[in-house]
Amino acid sequence: MVAKRFILNETSYHGSGAIREIITEVKSRAFKKALIVTDADLVKFGVVKKVTDLLDEAKCKYAIYDSVKANPSVDVVKNGVKAFKKAKADYMIAIGGGSPQDTAKGIGIIINNEEFSDVISLEGVAPTKNKSVPVIAVATTAGTAAETTINYVITDEKKRRKFVCVDPHDIPVVAVVDPDMMSSMPKGLTAATGMDALTHAIEGYITLGAWELADTLNLKAIEIIARSLKKAVENDPKGREDMALGQYMTGMAFSNVGLGVVHGMAHPLSAFYDTPHGVANAVLLPYVMEFNAPNTGVKYREIARAMGVKGVDEMKQAEYRDACIKAVKKLSKAVGIPKTLKEIGVKKEDLDALTEAAMADVCTGGNPRPCNHKLILEVYKKAFNGK
Repeated sequence: MVAKRFILNETSYHGSGAIREIITEVKSRAFKKALIVTDADLVKFGVVKKVTDLLDEAKCKYAIYDSVKANPSVDVVKNGVKAFKKAKADYMIAIGGGSPQDTAKGIGIIINNEEFSDVISLEGVAPTKNKSVPVIAVATTAGTAAETTINYVITDEKKRRKFVCVDPHDIPVVAVVDPDMMSSMPKGLTAATGMDALTHAIEGYITLGAWELADTLNLKAIEIIARSLKKAVENDPKGREDMALGQYMTGMAFSNVGLGVVHGMAHPLSAFYDTPHGVANAVLLPYVMEFNAPNTGVKYREIARAMGVKGVDEMKQAEYRDACIKAVKKLSKAVGIPKTLKEIGVKKEDLDALTEAAMADVCTGGNPRPCNHKLILEVYKKAFNGK
């Protein structure tokens, strides 16, 4: 029997006002100067200031690298490495959703493992020898859970592809999950990142690597997300707080057991069209769930139960599988997610190339139903047309 591994942050803080604990961690760890890794919009709209005000008050030194963009590229990571060295920093504070968090992971790994400075060689499970530069990860979206995962995704713009890196050495030492940092998220982003979190929980629950410890976290995450996402989209404080917790819980789980072909198919959409990752996952999720249903045993019954569907124990297998998928579609529609790939700008003539990229994606191998080019192309076509 192969031992099952679970890797988590050393420390995480949750709840309103949790960002104040950043200073506690900086001082207790004797950090000297931070490179803040973020994007220009978070600086512009005052989100980063909530953290820098605390650092200023505590007289903690920092520099800011705010050149991160959605779906961060190889060059964004390389420029971040230069910024870290120029600042003479000894740790990072990553402020943002998945893009700043993933960028910080890439920077931190390369600083301490310079043989991977091309970034491309980090793809897959790279044989890094040293832990990343310490990262304090501050989430500003409730979806990616990048603050607690050992995964990060970088875009190779030259080849129009995204590649996944999986490295236990990259996990942030501290995660800060403060719903106050998420309160300025617009409705569309809240919906997309929330559906991303639901995708993580569902895929993590049915992936080939799933087991009881992860299942417990993923099922509870599905329950929390199902009851909280609409409230979070309406900017209800309790909805925001619950979504922040739910997305973190599934992050703890899927980071350790893997995902599936929803992510395998979503990554190429971001590489081809710069589609926001959460939107890509949200549109694809129900179509892939229909594809995977024959290989899920009784798990769709438990997902339906977690999503609030009544009477699942009296349903036949076909009925609870249908009810499960309908519950996902209903939530997706309620928060304004587009129904088809056509609606988000995907081009029909690209479907074959997208399929090739999806087949090569590391997440596809974890899917409960075996995939091939023909099957994935069929799912893409259904998602494109909406039927």
